[in-house]
Amino acid sequence: MDQYGVIGNPIAQSKSPWIHQQFAQQTHQALTYQAILTDLDSFAQTVDAFRKQGGKGLNVTIPFKQEAWNYCTERTANAELSGAVNTLIFKDGQVLGANTDGIGLVRDLRNNHEIQLEGQSILLLGAGGAVRGVLPALCEAKPASILIANRTLDKAQHLAQLFTSLGKVDACAYTALAGKQFDLIINGTSASLQDQLPPLPDGILRVNGACYDMMYRLAPTAFVEWGHDQKANISVDGFGMLVEQAAESFYCWRGVRPDTGAVISEFLMERMEP
Repeated sequence: MDQYGVIGNPIAQSKSPWIHQQFAQQTHQALTYQAILTDLDSFAQTVDAFRKQGGKGLNVTIPFKQEAWNYCTERTANAELSGAVNTLIFKDGQVLGANTDGIGLVRDLRNNHEIQLEGQSILLLGAGGAVRGVLPALCEAKPASILIANRTLDKAQHLAQLFTSLGKVDACAYTALAGKQFDLIINGTSASLQDQLPPLPDGILRVNGACYDMMYRLAPTAFVEWGHDQKANISVDGFGMLVEQAAESFYCWRGVRPDTGAVISEFLMERMEP
């Protein structure tokens, strides 16, 4: 069977193997999908070995999305612009890189949670590969503004400058957030993996605003709980984004679009079980 997988560090928490197993069963595709842990300095060697074993494609997660961009011989326009790759397609000795994170995020926000993006003020937390990957799609959704907040201001400013041609994108340090308000706050940091919270002041979420954590866990993340404390109209994690971006990756590899709603529903039922 054709081999696929997800590579990252850490990776044990990944639900991607389960998701792609559901997709394969739905669409009657013969394939295997595994989680691959690699050392922080061994990304290229691990991918090389996977390809030599006949691997057809990989998803890429924290912290290798920018390294994956460099690994590619060709990239989609979206991936080229974002500077981050989360989907690798191996064919005829070449490596095509795509980024499906932004598509997955926007589809989950709009279709699964009915969160409006057009004309809204968005605060995006973090300036790493995860944020780079979603910025093109977020800009295409035509929000009124996007503010990138990060512990290292220079990194946020550099990222904002890369995307100013796509819309109103600015940057600031976390310390400059006090007194500002936003319709939607998206956590693109990895803090939730350590059950931590970015240094956010109270009162920055507008009435009826929404909070969205790009990370996910079986239990609510610290950021999702913070959103509830701030009286968010909706505060959710990124499992839906994971499923939607996985579906787009699956389509890139197999040419078939799976039913994401069924997979999300099954996962939510799993969460509700005692």
